[in-house]
Amino acid sequence: MMLHFLIMASNSRNDGVDGSPLTTRSIVLSLLLGSHPPALPVASLVEFCALFDVASGTVRTTLSRMVERGELVVDDAVYRLSGPLRERQTEQDVGRARRRLDWDREWWIVIVTAERRSVADRRAFRSRATGAKLGELRSDLWMRPANLDVPTDLAGVVVSRGPLLGADDAEVARSLWDLEAIDGHSRSLTDALVGADRDLRQAGAAGLAPAFVTLARALRHLRVEPQLPEPLHPPTAGDALRRRYDSAERAFRHELQTFLRHR
Repeated sequence: MMLHFLIMASNSRNDGVDGSPLTTRSIVLSLLLGSHPPALPVASLVEFCALFDVASGTVRTTLSRMVERGELVVDDAVYRLSGPLRERQTEQDVGRARRRLDWDREWWIVIVTAERRSVADRRAFRSRATGAKLGELRSDLWMRPANLDVPTDLAGVVVSRGPLLGADDAEVARSLWDLEAIDGHSRSLTDALVGADRDLRQAGAAGLAPAFVTLARALRHLRVEPQLPEPLHPPTAGDALRRRYDSAERAFRHELQTFLRHR
């Protein structure tokens, strides 16, 4: 089983990205999103959540509610991701792998045509668009270079592909993404993963919870990092983060499997 993680979290063992407590649901979803296939027995979920001081009863109650909401399905005490969360897993897998595709200087342009969208629908579309590595030029107008494909099942949109006329490609890219900030975040996360990797190898199981959070922060960043073609943005910082992520994730997977095997 391969494991890599997506969670809205910070360096702190029990804090979310905004400093709020890390929820049991977030831990469960992150662990399943990082599992291939995205399914784990209840015993493994309970044992892993215990690393975050979450009681068994709380985990089981959370799992039941997630099944009721359609986020999980359960069969013979094995819980599996369901619904749109499977799309999220695909997005994070794409983010982990650098795809060096040739670029013909064409762009994808996605125009939202759906009217009277609810707040929930708008949020869901924004999450899907950013996960597809699209940049928002203005409300309901999203773009990216066509070195990567965009989803073919986006609802309520018109999609076009072609070169930009009367515009500088590099300037448009900079208007869609803060590339300096993206690189800076990549370098910061790379340093954090170096520490997580070291702590896992030195502290063993004691390093699992903080490493999980650090890995999750890195993967959350990689999910939306635009992976622009090299003429628009050299991939050095992002590629360094991907390599370091792979190393730390291997150390985490080894330690987690050892931990679960001896419980």
